[in-house]
Amino acid sequence: MVRTEISLFLKNAPGELGKLASLLSNEGINIDALMIQDASSYVQELFKARGKSLKRIASVASYNSMRKDSAEFALIRLLADQTDKAIDLLSKNDYLFDIMPVIAIELENRPGTLAEVTTKCGEEGININYVYGSVSSPDEKCLFVFCPENIDLASKIFTE
Repeated sequence: MVRTEISLFLKNAPGELGKLASLLSNEGINIDALMIQDASSYVQELFKARGKSLKRIASVASYNSMRKDSAEFALIRLLADQTDKAIDLLSKNDYLFDIMPVIAIELENRPGTLAEVTTKCGEEGININYVYGSVSSPDEKCLFVFCPENIDLASKIFTE
């Protein structure tokens, strides 16, 4: 199913994630999925992509400065059960965020299920930019969030 992922930067400091989680929870918004990444590694990936594409998005000095500054922040990606309400709340509280469509699916918790899904994407020529997921017990399904390059084609594959 196509869902809207919220990506935001938080200060990489004790208590910041708690503030965000409390803000959402106080308004009755549940976090269905969450991934946290040091923002400096995100900037490093941008720098690597620049090198592969040979397109200069910024100078090397700018990237080095961004990498240094970004270590003070974490990149949070999350799915909320009430996306519109979460977006409004984040806006009102001056959070810097972006939204993008992703695919969120429940997979059987057995060896090979992720391989089947990702292999099918590969066969269809769909690159997956990132994925995250988890399961709460061996008897439950896993929730995985995929960010494919071609959301329209991927959504057709995941509904089959």
